[in-house]
Amino acid sequence: MKTDLQVCYLKIIIAALILFGTSGTMAQPQFKGLEHLFTTPKSYVAGYTKNAPLIDGDINDAAWQQAKWTDDFIDIEGDLKPHPPLQTNIKMLWDDTCLYMAVKVMEPNVWATLKKRDDIIFMDNDVEVFIDPGNTTHEYFEIEWNAINSVFDLFLNKPYRNLGKPISSWDIKGMRSAVKIQGTLNDPSDTDKGWTVEIAIPFKALSFGNRRSAPGEGTFWRFNFSRVEWDTKVVNGKYEKLKDNNGHNLPEHNWVWSAQGIVNMHYPERWGYLQFTKNTDTNAAFVLPYPEQQKQYLWLVYYRQKEWLKEHNSYSQSLKELGINGIVTITGNVSDLKMEATPHQFMAFITDKKDNLTYTIDQDGLVGKLKQQTQ
Repeated sequence: MKTDLQVCYLKIIIAALILFGTSGTMAQPQFKGLEHLFTTPKSYVAGYTKNAPLIDGDINDAAWQQAKWTDDFIDIEGDLKPHPPLQTNIKMLWDDTCLYMAVKVMEPNVWATLKKRDDIIFMDNDVEVFIDPGNTTHEYFEIEWNAINSVFDLFLNKPYRNLGKPISSWDIKGMRSAVKIQGTLNDPSDTDKGWTVEIAIPFKALSFGNRRSAPGEGTFWRFNFSRVEWDTKVVNGKYEKLKDNNGHNLPEHNWVWSAQGIVNMHYPERWGYLQFTKNTDTNAAFVLPYPEQQKQYLWLVYYRQKEWLKEHNSYSQSLKELGINGIVTITGNVSDLKMEATPHQFMAFITDKKDNLTYTIDQDGLVGKLKQQTQ
């Protein structure tokens, strides 16, 4: 019979497993100081629709009734910051040609000023989607909308931190979007309810070369959605951003669906998971695939190497020097974690001993799967 103390310890262990996952990743000393970059991303299961919603900004179409809203958006840093005072939610559907999104933005003061395509839309209050269909952190997309449906779209070959080159001349061909305002635009004399956006993104617009981004049953993308909100006051009947003592705009608020853990949306490995299903029941829980759990250790190597580079002006030559174990156990399965490095570049490999599959990461944060050699 267990003593009260034993029961107490057992409850603590169970709570830790629930909080950190069965692998106990976050409880390991080698992750110390990086916990904010290893929280579990959120997930959304998008159901298939036979009847595409009409893209007119009205999110009350019958088609949308089968989709569920996400959780309320949170601060980009997650639990490190207070919960946003204004609510934001999205819901998603798909068919053979498009991903559909409905966005609900609660906002008592709806305003927008930017009208041209590819204006820097986040200088207004806006909503933004980030999509990485290949789950490599490279070749991903960013699209933004303000309350008058002005659009900014961008393709990045890799994140800015890795000297990525943004291509703002890229346009997402065939995308349709519409905004409906629940209130009046640019009118401080009343209190608005907010604004809604409907979006249809063709899958073929997210395809390059030999890569085809059309999903199938069970396909998942890395995906996040954010909202930029500026603090304002009314001056001469117009909304004006609040400024500091030096006349600079106060920093914007960044509210997101899945917490980044850092004030930077361009960490694609921190985005949530969007899974596609042709089932009508989208209440099934998303199960984090085993390779995604393995990749956490690749990212551990990446972050530790970047810390080492900052301190020593070169990459470390060994996992031991980085304080990382070469044997990884996840849900009872054992993997080998290895690294090859020179002072200027590195590649880490994680191989499951059961199926012998290997995933890799390099100094640019490019994640891939090593092709198995045929006998």
